[in-house]
Amino acid sequence: MKPALPYDPAAAVAHLRAADPVLAALIHRIGPFSLQLTPTRSLFEALLRSIVYQQLHGKAAASIHGRVLAELKKAGGPTPAAAAATSDEALRAAGLSRNKHLAVRDLAARCLDGTVPTLAAARKLPDDELITRLTAVRGIGPWTVHMLLLFHLGRPDVMPTGDFAIRLAFQRLYRRRTAPTPAAILRHARAWQPCRSVASWYLWRSLDTP
Repeated sequence: MKPALPYDPAAAVAHLRAADPVLAALIHRIGPFSLQLTPTRSLFEALLRSIVYQQLHGKAAASIHGRVLAELKKAGGPTPAAAAATSDEALRAAGLSRNKHLAVRDLAARCLDGTVPTLAAARKLPDDELITRLTAVRGIGPWTVHMLLLFHLGRPDVMPTGDFAIRLAFQRLYRRRTAPTPAAILRHARAWQPCRSVASWYLWRSLDTP
């Protein structure tokens, strides 16, 4: 069962319609907001998957991810302690590159020292603090954290300006001659607050809709 959104999507859509007539027309064209959250048992599991999948196509990434999980299972399951207890040789043999192997090591260490909070604690922290704490992990940048905030934690006001598709969709929707800068998108998106996650979803969907 998919987890429920922790905000009212109907109220968010109504706010966006009133705030931006161009976005309102897009919302009318796309139809109902239907984002579904991706369940996760821990930030460690979600970020581990993000690290493994970086710069890889789906099948190859899924295969390596499965082998990494199999190695962690031998040490007790997909936990920071299991990752810390798994040998370098086993992680590399599962298919992790040197950089990803080091990123997984750092992720485990930062989960164990409390830099990366538990899922329950993360739900109580503001977005900015989570971004600061999670991007301290090797290999985890703002884009990865934005995706986690949007699709795992269901935060309502995330504006992932580092996402190429968001920039492309914004450029097309507002008929800009050149690609907008992140700062330009943020300025425009002030009117969308505190519902920028919903606006982002509609921007992504606009690229899939004629």
